[in-house]
Amino acid sequence: MSVSLATGADPDTLVVSGWSAVSPYGLGARPFADGVRQERDAVRVADEDADLGPYERAGRIPEFDVRAVLGRKGTRSMDRATALAVATAGMLLESAGPGLAADDPEAVGMVLGTGHGSVQSIMDFTRDSLRGEKPFHVDPALFPNTVMNKAAGQSAIWHSLRGPNTTVAGGAPTGLLALSYAARLLRQGHCEAVLCGAVEEFSAERAWLEYRARTGSAHRQPAGPLGEGCALFLLESAERARAHGRTPLASLAASRFLAFSDVERAQSVVARAAAEALKEADVTPEEVTLLVPSDGGGPLGAREDAALADLFGEQRPARLRLRRLVGDCGAATASLQLAGALAAGAEGPVLVTSVDPDGQAGAVVLRATP
Repeated sequence: MSVSLATGADPDTLVVSGWSAVSPYGLGARPFADGVRQERDAVRVADEDADLGPYERAGRIPEFDVRAVLGRKGTRSMDRATALAVATAGMLLESAGPGLAADDPEAVGMVLGTGHGSVQSIMDFTRDSLRGEKPFHVDPALFPNTVMNKAAGQSAIWHSLRGPNTTVAGGAPTGLLALSYAARLLRQGHCEAVLCGAVEEFSAERAWLEYRARTGSAHRQPAGPLGEGCALFLLESAERARAHGRTPLASLAASRFLAFSDVERAQSVVARAAAEALKEADVTPEEVTLLVPSDGGGPLGAREDAALADLFGEQRPARLRLRRLVGDCGAATASLQLAGALAAGAEGPVLVTSVDPDGQAGAVVLRATP
C-alpha cells in the first residue's frame, strides 16, 4: 500500500505523507485499501430497519456508532458527517506519529470539503422549526449542526488543530479542490502541514434530495446508489515529512480546474483540464500508469470517459472505477478517488479526474513510486 517519493526530490515539493479513510469497507486505510485492491462491491441491500429513501441499496459505513468510536463525551448532539470527519482525522493523526499537532498546533491547518454539511441535521432542524411548540420552536444545541463548516471546526477543536480552518464545497470535485486549497496555504506560508479531504454522510434525507434532483434530468448522473465516507490526507513539504520521520507516499505534481456551461462541452473541458495538468507536471500521457475517473455514469460520465480515451486510448493505462464499488459519495467522491490511487499502489504518475453536472471539471496529477 505504501509508496515513496523518488530519491532526490526537491525538499519543497508538497507530498502526501499520510492518509486515512472511513468508507463502506470499514474504518481506516487498511480496510479501504483491501477493498479497492480486491475490487469488492461494498454497496449493499438495506437492513430491515434501515431507511434508504427511494433506493434499495447503498454504500454505508458498516456498524459506525458515534459513541462507540469517539466515546460518550461531547458526542450527544454530534451529527454523522461531523463524527465521520472527527474519527478520520483522529486515525490520520495517530498514524502520523506523536507530536504532529501537540508540538505546534498553530502550524497544522485543516481543509475539509462537504456537499451541504449534514443534510439530515438541516432537514431535522427545519422540520422542528415548523412543528415545534411555541415559543421554543427548536433545540438551540442542534443549530450548529446545520452550519456547513461544523465538521471542519469540530475536527479542529477535537484534535487541537489551531492553524487555518477552511470548508470547501464544489460538487464532485470537492476533494480535489480541497487538496489544491491546502497546497496554496502551504506555499504561501500560512501553515506547515494541512489535513485535507472531504466528507459526506448517508441519510434518507440526502437520498431523496439526490433522487429528486437527478430524476428527469437528461445530463445528470443516474440516481443512485448512494454512498458515504470521508478521506483525509496529510499534506506537507517533503523536507518536513522526512524531518519528522514520515515517508512521503506521493507528491502533488499539478492540478487544474475548469468550468463548462453545458454538458455538450464537458468532454473538451475535461480533456483540456487533464492535458494542462499533465503539462504542468511535465508528464506525458504515455508515462501515466493509472487513471482514476469520477465514474459518474450517464451522459456526463460517458463524456469524461471519451475525453480520457482521446488522450490515452481505450486500453491503457489501467482505470480504477471506485463509484461502482462504494456508491456515489457526493462531495467525498474525489477524496476517495485520491485514496484509491494511493491504495492501489500505482508506480509512476497517476491522473485523478472529476466532473460535476453543475459545470466543474478538475484534474490532479500525483507522482508515486513503490
